[in-house]
Amino acid sequence: MQHRLIDLADLPQSGTALVPFFGREVHVWRHGTGARAAANTCLHLGGPLECRDGKLTCPWHGAAYDLATGRKTEGPGPADARLMLLPTRIIDGAVTYVWGE
Repeated sequence: MQHRLIDLADLPQSGTALVPFFGREVHVWRHGTGARAAANTCLHLGGPLECRDGKLTCPWHGAAYDLATGRKTEGPGPADARLMLLPTRIIDGAVTYVWGE
């Protein structure tokens, strides 16, 4: 299964783009020569995330997650929390979610 998320050309050079994903939202950002995507959900209480200073941060209680690893770097929630990163590939110039390949 594949689902096109965003054209690579439309992805900002820094920060993230918030895109729809099967009735929810995901943050998509550049990572090396490719891209990554993570659910727009804080692991503390399920709040939305905002991209600030190279991290995804929850405005509700301040939990922050590193864009490189997805790991929680500060704030409330489990110490070993890690964002759900979606499997993606660049296909025909677009960041594409891929599953079961």
